[in-house]
Amino acid sequence: MTNTWTDIANANLILVMGGNAAEAHPCGFKWVTEAKAHNAARLIVVDPRFTRTASVADYYAPIRTGTDIAFMGGLINYLLTEDKIQHEYVRNYTDVSFIVKAGYGFEDGIFSGYDVAKRSYTDKSGWGYELGEDGFVRVDPTLQDPRCVYQLMKQHYSRYNIDLASQICGMPVDAMQKIWEEIATCSIPGKTMTILYALGWTQHSIGAQIIRSAAMVQLLLGNVGMPGGGVNALRGHSNIQGLTDLGLLSNALPGYLTLGSDSEQDYGQFIHKRTQVPLRPGQLSYWQNYSKFHVSLMKSWYGANATVENNWCYDHLPKLDIPNYDVLKMFDLMSQGKVNGYFCQGFNPIAALPDKNRVMGALAKLKWLVVMDPLATETSEFWQNVGPYNDVKTAEIQTEVIRLPTTCFAEEDGSLVNSSRWLQWHWKGADGPGEAQTDIRIMSELFLRLRKRYQAEGGKFPDPLLKLTWPYKIPDEPSPEELAKEINGSAVADFTDATGAAVKAGSQLAGFGLLKDDGSTASGCWIFAGSWTEAGNQMARRDNADPFGMHQHQGWAWAWPANRRILYNRASADVAGKPWDPKKRLVWWNGKAWTGTDVPDYKADVPPEAGMNPFIMNPEGVARFFAVDKMNEGPFPEHYEPFETPIGINPLHPQNKKATSNPAARIFDSVWETLGEAKDFPYAGTSYRLTEHFHFWSKHCKLNAIAQPEQFVEIGEVLAKEKGIAAGDRVRVSCKRGFIEAVAVVTKRIRPLQVNGQVVHQIGIPLHWGFTGLTRHGYLTNTLVPFLGDGNTQTPESKSFLVNVEKL
Repeated sequence: MTNTWTDIANANLILVMGGNAAEAHPCGFKWVTEAKAHNAARLIVVDPRFTRTASVADYYAPIRTGTDIAFMGGLINYLLTEDKIQHEYVRNYTDVSFIVKAGYGFEDGIFSGYDVAKRSYTDKSGWGYELGEDGFVRVDPTLQDPRCVYQLMKQHYSRYNIDLASQICGMPVDAMQKIWEEIATCSIPGKTMTILYALGWTQHSIGAQIIRSAAMVQLLLGNVGMPGGGVNALRGHSNIQGLTDLGLLSNALPGYLTLGSDSEQDYGQFIHKRTQVPLRPGQLSYWQNYSKFHVSLMKSWYGANATVENNWCYDHLPKLDIPNYDVLKMFDLMSQGKVNGYFCQGFNPIAALPDKNRVMGALAKLKWLVVMDPLATETSEFWQNVGPYNDVKTAEIQTEVIRLPTTCFAEEDGSLVNSSRWLQWHWKGADGPGEAQTDIRIMSELFLRLRKRYQAEGGKFPDPLLKLTWPYKIPDEPSPEELAKEINGSAVADFTDATGAAVKAGSQLAGFGLLKDDGSTASGCWIFAGSWTEAGNQMARRDNADPFGMHQHQGWAWAWPANRRILYNRASADVAGKPWDPKKRLVWWNGKAWTGTDVPDYKADVPPEAGMNPFIMNPEGVARFFAVDKMNEGPFPEHYEPFETPIGINPLHPQNKKATSNPAARIFDSVWETLGEAKDFPYAGTSYRLTEHFHFWSKHCKLNAIAQPEQFVEIGEVLAKEKGIAAGDRVRVSCKRGFIEAVAVVTKRIRPLQVNGQVVHQIGIPLHWGFTGLTRHGYLTNTLVPFLGDGNTQTPESKSFLVNVEKL
């Protein structure tokens, strides 16, 4: 989230796409109702189904799953051609005036630098700004240069006229026009729209680019950094935000730092590549501090063993021979027999990853599988034959499965990081049952036993393990408090801060501004610095005071970074430092410093006339419409069809098969043969969640199982009539990878759409059933999902796939 749950109450317009907040986030949805009740906000819902959120919306429109970029691209075109943009914001706070290199190009769906054989853009050298002799970006303030971002963006989206957008999305033209017109009203300074999305946007082969297109719309409207604005991801599980923050991805380190590649053996070059110098005069480019964050992390991990002489133990970190080993890559290697063991902690891959049968086959090739979880999961029981729901030959599966029962969140102290980036401390409610142990204890004992074995037997390179610092009072089970303090960071030696104040060795750091790259500070995650200071546990605060009436609640828990509630909030004020609207004051210049209702996302003592721009994490100081080389599909979002498309072509590029689906998406060679075609599987399937079930674990709870006991699928009335299916009939929903069987719910909530001159029917499939738990056994919905993913995040395309449906 750029903003917060509570800040939704400041919105004038709320657009829900790629999510169903009332269903999947019922407590957070309270703030939508607050905006409607007290701020006269309008709620617009765009979704393949008429959802519970749509039932309380002011306006709903259907859309074909996987076509959100066509909708957003058309909206961008509309805002530009109708001149419905926040001009002063766009000119000063974005890259519209920047000149793009002559090497950049786009032709019939493919950007410059594409390698057909590798299915990737191997040459992104043209995806950048043109620099002058002074090293700064060349700009054209008049916006007339044909290679300035403004002109390139207008040209790119000029193809997305309303008729073509409607043809792709299946949304009626009048509905699309009405929504675009209403959104355009939020280009007035001070009037804001907030966009709420969830997995309905991320779980596509173009997911990251869908979200980028939404950010571009909000920038054109001047809504980023504003109260009631922004682009807000609704996390279904409170600690998923914490997972990404702490770098629990194969190519990441805590605080969105990254691992080096095989070619980055030199520490100086590794740091230099990530230390972004300003690209415009007077800009901040906060990633100039990368070395401070990295050195402090290494001091947190390796303590006195990390020194300037050994490059702060940089050689102890693994180097990647490929960009990352995400779960799709790991299970592809597993299916090839190249992985001996898999440690599965708090994860149910057979239910969560695409193509259940493929994942099950991969698990069966392991020598051993360890599952750490409070409950029996489909993954821990994958070897059991459960009739048609898991029809395996148990005797042929030789994988040794070891279950390590863990406690759950209610049985331990600790912090959760929710959608709003709030770190909230919670307290233990009960002891875990039976032999359950905390994750901390299990992982600590594993480390200590491995270290002891390496000490006794040696190894080729044991240093990364043996030289880790382990300063906890009870080594077998460090306390959550100790870990939280370590993640915050402390002074390793005495030093003086920028104001001249002394910071004593051993003291907790007040924030990441104190971090140094000389070894005098340690921090396990720089963005969490400030969460546990000398003043105590800031995450445990529960002061809900709102003195400015802006729903900021600075004393409630703690938000990263720096307890800042709205990111980029300097953009909530004009160039002179005055709020765009006095009713939506967030931060402002008081003549001496930046102050306000929120912690300024800015250097507090820099006056407006200095020309420093709001987006301080970018070396340009401004927000990017042109993504330079940071996205794998291209600098501008482009509509590509799902890999299993019901229409067979991309209407934007009907003659170019290479541009039908994302040309840079993650797909393995062995997956192509598993993809179905519309002639065999004519309907578009999409998965979703229910309020009554929380992913998979709540089916172990009796009340949840009673509330939604049996697996069902939603089928529109028109399709049901065509297929002779009545409400309550059992049906088989199949794809090229397998099938599920469930009860048919025949509904008005899903209607047929006119797409590219043909009728497209969609089928809604809840994902919560499986072959463990108290609910009636059901089929895993991801049996139907293709084993491929987004070109940037590798997130599976769980929201768009082809199926057939037959009455049983």
